[in-house]
Amino acid sequence: MLRVPRDAEHLLRLALLFAAGIVVFLVVRSLLVPAGFGELGHFRPGAILANQQKPLHFAGRAACDDCHAENATTLAASRHAKIGCESCHGPLAAHVADPDATKPAKLDAVELCSRCHAELPSRPKKQPQVEIVAHSEGESCTECHEAHDPTP
Repeated sequence: MLRVPRDAEHLLRLALLFAAGIVVFLVVRSLLVPAGFGELGHFRPGAILANQQKPLHFAGRAACDDCHAENATTLAASRHAKIGCESCHGPLAAHVADPDATKPAKLDAVELCSRCHAELPSRPKKQPQVEIVAHSEGESCTECHEAHDPTP
């Protein structure tokens, strides 16, 4: 009968332990990884359907332009041309669906404008920045600046 040398017994145990670890890993992986995962890269196809079933909250700039053409024209010629309407006004899909039933909330111009224009060292030097309290002197930004074309 073939006898395994005593010195190799610990290597055999280690190999069996390693094989058991691989088996446990494969079983746990098959239980936890969703079906279809990896078919579309590092995603699962069911995620696309799940996201399509979520309700829409944003209407998109084109929907705003249909009813607010004068604002769209002003905005298109301003420095804020690339900023979407809903970036400032929030999600408006409900307003587009029924304009009379849902009105956009009144904006606080100082709070809104300071999101991008408050003086912060991490912002690019090209981006206009102001010390909000000193610049506004307690007034709303729209007292001196037009909302859709705020250049002075």
